Amino acid sequence: MSVASALPGLGPAGGPQDGRAGGCQDGSSAPRLLAPSVDVGGCRVLAGASSWSHRSLVRGGGFYPPQARNAGERLAYYATRLALAEAATTYRFPPTPELCRRWADALPAGFTLDLRAWSLLSGAPTWPESVWPDLQVHIQPSRREGTKLYRSRLPAEVVEECWARFRHAISPLATAGVLGTVIFRYPSWFSPRPAALEELAALPSRMAGLKVAVELSSRRWYDDHGCERTFAMLEELGLAFVCRDEPAGAPPVVAATHDVALVRFPGRVGEPGSWRSRYSREELSAWVPLVRDLASGTKEVHLIMDNSWQTDAIDNAATLLELLA
Repeated sequence: MSVASALPGLGPAGGPQDGRAGGCQDGSSAPRLLAPSVDVGGCRVLAGASSWSHRSLVRGGGFYPPQARNAGERLAYYATRLALAEAATTYRFPPTPELCRRWADALPAGFTLDLRAWSLLSGAPTWPESVWPDLQVHIQPSRREGTKLYRSRLPAEVVEECWARFRHAISPLATAGVLGTVIFRYPSWFSPRPAALEELAALPSRMAGLKVAVELSSRRWYDDHGCERTFAMLEELGLAFVCRDEPAGAPPVVAATHDVALVRFPGRVGEPGSWRSRYSREELSAWVPLVRDLASGTKEVHLIMDNSWQTDAIDNAATLLELLA
């Protein structure tokens, strides 16, 4: 059975069949239904978009029905189409407990919401204004506006407070049972040095009780025999590895180090100097054997379409599920 055809109101490409795009006829919130996942050899495979509220999707994608007027209604409607999403805005600004509670209230049981950790926590450049107002006093005046803030410029006790507040903010999602993995995206200079290894080793205790995944962009983690050491360490720590489709089509690094595996699809390089967001069916088909291989060694696979332009991510997610069915 085609997964795409099983999604309510979706045609083979994942778009609305008749322009109505579903929803409740009385104009209320979208029905709290849950789109199917795909079973691959006993492994649950989910696919979804890294943003359900991207401006191009909301304003020009033709995806949401007119009655989905606010973020909560759009998220509830999205959950009738796909069973996975990633909250990406939390990388730039930490969420509030109230926001996470609204997300949890909008989602049906069984939905999975992966969430990017705030950039400050992974040592990446951070907007100073993303720090909580009462902690702003600890930011040097020269770092408050017009530039990025680095974690090293904050007192250690303030950084610890940031960790605690972030953990508290996302707790409503965990309590509701919809929180998937918390994804830490590390900058390119985060390489396999003692300080980086210590930081990774501290993640399980900092995020105790939650599933944690890491994106390691430095190629030094994979050079020579680095792959074996890196994956053995992640497996020992109980951290999931985020695989990544390479924009230029180069062979990806694919591995499962936990009971959930993740793959990010950021789009592909198009004409010289351009980026192409939509994957072709052939490009997605090339991932089918790789996903099946991941599924053979883990309990769940999350396929995150990070090509958020209009309906590209949603369409590609539906197509990839169809190919795997």
